Amino acid sequence: MATQSSQTVNEAATIPENAASQRTAESMTLLISYHQQPNVRVRNKLVLLNAGLVRQVAHRISRQCVETYQDLEQIGYLGLIRAIERFNPYQGCAFSSFAVPYIRGEILHFLRDRSSVVKIPRRWQELQKEGEKMAQHLTLILDRKPTDIELADALQITVQEWRETKAAENNRQTLSLDATVGQMLDYPVTLGDSLPDTRDRDRQFMEEERQQLAGMIGQLEPKTQQAIEYVYIKGMPRKEAAKKIGVSPMTVTRHLQRGVKQLSSMLESDRNVAV
Repeated sequence: MATQSSQTVNEAATIPENAASQRTAESMTLLISYHQQPNVRVRNKLVLLNAGLVRQVAHRISRQCVETYQDLEQIGYLGLIRAIERFNPYQGCAFSSFAVPYIRGEILHFLRDRSSVVKIPRRWQELQKEGEKMAQHLTLILDRKPTDIELADALQITVQEWRETKAAENNRQTLSLDATVGQMLDYPVTLGDSLPDTRDRDRQFMEEERQQLAGMIGQLEPKTQQAIEYVYIKGMPRKEAAKKIGVSPMTVTRHLQRGVKQLSSMLESDRNVAV
């Protein structure tokens, strides 16, 4: 009798394992098919088969933030789709190991975008959400907006804590770049106008460096210039560059070494002059 019971338990335990193995095998077959010929129908099947990965990650992260599990789950599916589109079934990696970082990354990226630069305690974040719901509920009952005292009493907290929660929420709100922060003659100056554009500054700096480097390369002997242009600028293999220049690959290497050394000396001289 005990032997039969043990056998029954073992058979029951193998059912989920067999089902999981079948899902994994089916998923891999579809992944190979999608890798060879991507189409929406196969991708949607893969999303359904691997939805459990999204639910696991979303559930784990939902316990560490104030966002709802449903919101995190929906964002997680975007990460799963990205993983399906990028997965190469011939690299010998399990899809679950490949997909989880994409799912987690998509959710964390969503949370970073939703979060404020000013961090406030999680307790206050939760109170703010509860307060908003309670305010709507009391407004229906009282036919007016509730006072801070009424809200605090309904939330079973002190008025001081509720006011601190509201102040924290107001302080974390960002200011629009279109907000007027000054006046210049008849022209309003916005916050965006007053901020330096680091991208323009970086582009200008890169262009200045490019022009400086181009001028220095122009001072090198012709074959060294050609070697640097073909190999470093155009990304050409050294053998191919050697054929174009009419020298051996070893000579191309010597030209590159000589050119880099000369350019380094020129840059060092320019820095010393600037100082």
